[in-house]
Amino acid sequence: MNKLYWVAFKSLIIKEITRYSRIWVQTLVPPVITISLYFVIFGNLIGTRIGEMGGFSYMMYIVPGLIMMSVITNSYSNVASSFFSAKLQRNIEELMVAPVPNYIIIAGYVVGGVSRGLSVGFLVTMVSLFFVDLQITHLGVIFATVLLTSVVFSLGGLINAVFARSFDDISIIPTFVLTPLTYFGGVFYSLSLLPELWQSISKINPIMYMVNAFRYGFFGVSDVSITTSFAVLIVFIAGFYTIAWYLISRGIGLRS
Repeated sequence: MNKLYWVAFKSLIIKEITRYSRIWVQTLVPPVITISLYFVIFGNLIGTRIGEMGGFSYMMYIVPGLIMMSVITNSYSNVASSFFSAKLQRNIEELMVAPVPNYIIIAGYVVGGVSRGLSVGFLVTMVSLFFVDLQITHLGVIFATVLLTSVVFSLGGLINAVFARSFDDISIIPTFVLTPLTYFGGVFYSLSLLPELWQSISKINPIMYMVNAFRYGFFGVSDVSITTSFAVLIVFIAGFYTIAWYLISRGIGLRS
């Protein structure tokens, strides 16, 4: 990488990490508290009545899904809010006229989103250890899945920010798209519990593949093929990156 490009890339990453870490009480603590409540309510109180799922206690079974849910939400929201704020404050125009390639701009914001997603994921994992004794079957699968997933939703947040015209637009996709897809993505249940028709419908949901691949890394069990899960992740990364690069290259939506 060109030295000047590397300076620009590093500066974007430092800016993004500094932005969310400076207000860590608002960015890192709330998701940890929220997921802790899921552990207590769904895992401890309700889970004791459900018993086992997939050969594991219910609380243990839902831990990978809850970690993945926090990674998805925070990777997405970090890039969406940061890029839109740059548009709103006209900072993005200075970045667009700078001699920096578009792929550096995209990569800088994505790494910032990935950083926050992984940070929250790590904190949630640490909290989960107070409730269950996690086992790790395939560490490489865990790391690859969480990294690729955070990249997917960081790119998704960037696309959302490009089209957003107000802060209300930033919340539409998480509220009406991400949340339903996440809850129906196998976080709280096994796909095998659903009727055949709903199993087929669930397989349209990309988050279901991400959650199952992540769960496979911990427990060695999955409702879908791991190969298919990684194929879905790669396809979404390629598709979202192409869209983001096209929008930024054409300057579409970069004026708030």
